[in-house]
Amino acid sequence: MRLPRYAVPHCAGRGSYCYGAFLRCSLFKKHFMKKIFFSLALFISVIALAQSRDEVSIRKVLNEQTRAWNDGNLEEFMQGYWKNDSLMFIGKSGINWGWKKTLENYKRGYPDTATMGKLSFNIIVVKRLSSEYYYVVGKWMLTRSVGNLSGYYNLLFKKIKSQWVIIADHSS
Repeated sequence: MRLPRYAVPHCAGRGSYCYGAFLRCSLFKKHFMKKIFFSLALFISVIALAQSRDEVSIRKVLNEQTRAWNDGNLEEFMQGYWKNDSLMFIGKSGINWGWKKTLENYKRGYPDTATMGKLSFNIIVVKRLSSEYYYVVGKWMLTRSVGNLSGYYNLLFKKIKSQWVIIADHSS
């Protein structure tokens, strides 16, 4: 018996043939689908890991800021912000631009450790907007001997030179 050119020997070795396209071979399909499924699962895992690594880095920035604040070190606290004139900070007095201006405002508003108190953050949302932007929403609390303060914030993080920095802060 002469077989057509498109006949493919069945991989099961039972002497049967799949007639038609190579993709119609059920054993080939099964093997091919396993490879596709494994590749897709691996791809999704890598992406999920990359996102969680970024989120961990962002949370680390906020933890470092908390530590610096609680140590009374505003300059170190400001390292979480983009050191640029285009940094935007929105607070009770409106919009301020620039890293230096933001630091000056913090120094004016919190001249000593008593007014700074102890800072804590309650992160409510960390949302990936793209591979280089994250949006964070949370609550800040200052425990102080001169009276506690609290409010909410939203932050826009950008990855610049492999570092996550805050490029916009709206705190109230």
